[in-house]
Amino acid sequence: MGFLRPHAERIYALLRIMAGLMFMQHGLQKLFGLFGGVPAGAPAFIVYGAGIIELVCGVLVAIGLFTGPAAFLASGTMAVAFFLGHVVPAKGNLLPIVNQGELAALYCFVFFYIAAHGAGIWSVDATRQGSKRA
Repeated sequence: MGFLRPHAERIYALLRIMAGLMFMQHGLQKLFGLFGGVPAGAPAFIVYGAGIIELVCGVLVAIGLFTGPAAFLASGTMAVAFFLGHVVPAKGNLLPIVNQGELAALYCFVFFYIAAHGAGIWSVDATRQGSKRA
């Protein structure tokens, strides 16, 4: 769709911001019981370990600060979540549609792309570097 090409950087910035904000909400849910409360039966290392990563990395990705490392950590966290939270309980089934791991898999690859691409426009990283693209 060529008509969107002139807006690619702005669309990417919106993707980064929205992915960060949505990820942050998972951390707020785990750490503070917001948005439906702490997931039932979640072990402490998930609540506090993943919750802190989701909150901090979500904020950093959304504002575009230390975007690459934050997105890479978020991606890795979601890879672990996919395998521990979805593949293992599904007796090794790797298909996200079967093991209900679509969100973890999608977050994993979106954050992996963000880590590779960088912050882009509308980010603290770009402002700190004095450029359009960080």
